[in-house]
Amino acid sequence: MTYYSGFLLAVPTANKQTYIDHAKKAAPMFKRWGALRMIENWGVDVPRGKVTDFYMATQAKDDETVVFSWIEWPDRATADAAYEKMMSDPDMQSMGEMPFDGMRMMWGGFEPVVDES
Repeated sequence: MTYYSGFLLAVPTANKQTYIDHAKKAAPMFKRWGALRMIENWGVDVPRGKVTDFYMATQAKDDETVVFSWIEWPDRATADAAYEKMMSDPDMQSMGEMPFDGMRMMWGGFEPVVDES
């Protein structure tokens, strides 16, 4: 069953191109490890809420933009194996510092329950 790794993070708006470059460098590695596709989405119409919203969830600062992304895998086993490989892959280690605060990034694994493709 298809499996998704989802991510929510805040990126300094000034780092947009650096973030895009970082993601483009990472995508071939994820594909090599079995990912079907990787989608990165830069927030352009993200409303602020009174109780909760994406900004509060990521503790985004005024000079940051919310990013919502996911990686599609053929199944959870492939995703789990990929994350094991990631920890020891020299290519991943050579990517350098992330262009955002990884401590405020959220992620999780998801199985689809409705797919109206």
